[in-house]
Amino acid sequence: MNRDWTSRFRRGVRSTGPIPTQIVSNEEFLPWPRTPEQSLVEKALIQTSAQASMRLGMSRRQFIKTSGGMAAALMAMNSVFGSLFDVLETELFEPAAFAERQGEPFFIFDVQTHYVSTGYDPADAEGRRRGAVTKDALLALRRRAREAGLNPRLSADRGTLDDLSWQNFIKEVFFDSETSIGLISTPPGPYPQEAVVPPREMGHIRDEVNRLAGSQRMLAHGLATPQLGAVDLEFMAMQAEQLKIDAWKCYTGSCPKGLDHGWWMDDEKIAYPMLEQARKLNVRRVCVHKGLPLGPVPEYNHPKDLIKAAKDFPDVDFLVYHSGMKSAASIDEAFEKTGEIPWTTEFCRMKKANPGLKNIYMEIGSTFAQLVTSHPMVCAHFFGQILDAFDVDHVLWGTDSIWYGTPQWQIEAFRRFQMPERLLEKHKYHALTRDVKSKIFGLNAARLFGVDVAAVRHALPKDAVGRLRLSYHEEGPEPSHRLYGWVAG
Repeated sequence: MNRDWTSRFRRGVRSTGPIPTQIVSNEEFLPWPRTPEQSLVEKALIQTSAQASMRLGMSRRQFIKTSGGMAAALMAMNSVFGSLFDVLETELFEPAAFAERQGEPFFIFDVQTHYVSTGYDPADAEGRRRGAVTKDALLALRRRAREAGLNPRLSADRGTLDDLSWQNFIKEVFFDSETSIGLISTPPGPYPQEAVVPPREMGHIRDEVNRLAGSQRMLAHGLATPQLGAVDLEFMAMQAEQLKIDAWKCYTGSCPKGLDHGWWMDDEKIAYPMLEQARKLNVRRVCVHKGLPLGPVPEYNHPKDLIKAAKDFPDVDFLVYHSGMKSAASIDEAFEKTGEIPWTTEFCRMKKANPGLKNIYMEIGSTFAQLVTSHPMVCAHFFGQILDAFDVDHVLWGTDSIWYGTPQWQIEAFRRFQMPERLLEKHKYHALTRDVKSKIFGLNAARLFGVDVAAVRHALPKDAVGRLRLSYHEEGPEPSHRLYGWVAG
């Protein structure tokens, strides 16, 4: 992590409204400054919410917390990017109208959620070189931003990681959003045992949350680092047998301490022993970071290696985190001519050339959050391309929250997102119907992870989290609208 970042980036800012009007980083890529279009969205949101709040006799800050505030944000985006979100002006003033247009609640299974362990503290330069997110770096970034006056809102900040704790995670994910079930993940560390959230802690938090809730609310990743060879195979066995992990998380572009190269999922000498072990341990879901170039060897984050691996291991499911997209920052004017979404479009072509493959799933965490707030028309192409190549049963909902604050803004944005008619006609894309969204929001992941949706739907309103959430909303919710990732200063 470059120390110069402290003069250019800040973390933990409060959003102008319920949907961010600038790019937020999930700690795995450099955010970039607010675009001219995003500035227009922010201006339109401020103007619309000011007028609506005055008409309703409340402050703008109060209005932003209501359903009308969300409607104002969607309308502001439509005013700049075109009618991509299904929202009506009456929803600014009538909560009942907003609720009616929401329809029945979706079952939402977020397969990529994060918090930061307070015990994580590698605090070494090599960890930062590899792209690992260190506790010291996060604290220093916030402290320097506060001291330099880059973000006045941090003046009263305690400079702790409390806002990234699992306790705040519960509030943001389960109280302030409609998320039903979440899968805990983690960025890498110097060794798997020293990750941002070590596997043992992921398993413990999963078990504690589920025990206290009285139902299944959380699942947990384990970590697989095949570059470590036999040592990692033993560590995998411990995670499967003792921690009962639900899936593996892999970082092909990340280097364990002492190494300076990445690895490929189709490397028969490095990766295949790990995949054989996953098969032997009967944990056959392998979630791999692809896209959002992370670490000193970014080219290893390209998803091209998954085609051969999926062919050679047809009984292993490969979950492509971030859908392999390089970054929204790499989308330029050439997109209008080529229609190319860096890395993702190429990967979609590779998959279409292998139509028999049914064990690759595209997860949309961070990719959706980036595109929908900066290039919503490209976001429509993104969905069109991955649904065409992988089909509607192989796209998974993920938000990368807590970095983006509550996942609710992403839920609302996707619920109201529409495929433009001209793209349907020209490219023959799938329409984003309610049925398609239901599968993406949670039904696909439930099938993949063996979750009984009917049983969970029945249990959640009655469990401890469901009862507390109901009480919280009856008393008047207090969404923070905070963004816990980095934004450009």
